Amino acid sequence: MIKAAIIAEVRYRGREYRETLEITESIRLAAAWMRNPKKRGLLLCGQCGNGKTTLMYALKNLINHLQIRDNYGKPFEMWSVEAMDLVRFCTEKRETFNQYKDAPMLAIDDVGLEPSEVLNYGNVLNPVVELLSHRYNKQLTTIITTNLKPSDIRQKYGARLADRFNEMMTTIIFKGDSFRLM
Repeated sequence: MIKAAIIAEVRYRGREYRETLEITESIRLAAAWMRNPKKRGLLLCGQCGNGKTTLMYALKNLINHLQIRDNYGKPFEMWSVEAMDLVRFCTEKRETFNQYKDAPMLAIDDVGLEPSEVLNYGNVLNPVVELLSHRYNKQLTTIITTNLKPSDIRQKYGARLADRFNEMMTTIIFKGDSFRLM
């Protein structure tokens, strides 16, 4: 089902799907993550254009299509947001930011491109750290795409958040070349 969702996402973007060993392996690892109740997060790392965002949206669309239900019979819905938008919401639309913080399932694209700190009326804010720390504390499902290497996460966000990533996230590293160049 994940492969079918990826194919649909690639076609939606006006491209032809090309099977590679790396894509096959990322599908296998994503499927294993979905069956692992101990890991609440999925970290998709790699260079630009090699399928991270495509896999993220494929998983989001698949989860939303399957209408997996919580203990009260309500279907889970996975939301998605760009990391840069989280920074804007944190300073301009705090209610929206808080809704993303508490979404049962959230996919965040391009973590690492946003500024680590922002000033808001003299207050120093760390929107992504705040959101991810909250989601860790609440044990909420989170998918992240980033061009950062796993070792760079510690440098950008600090040892505390990097340690929490290690506990809560399954990491899939994309090593292939950009599909956009093909």
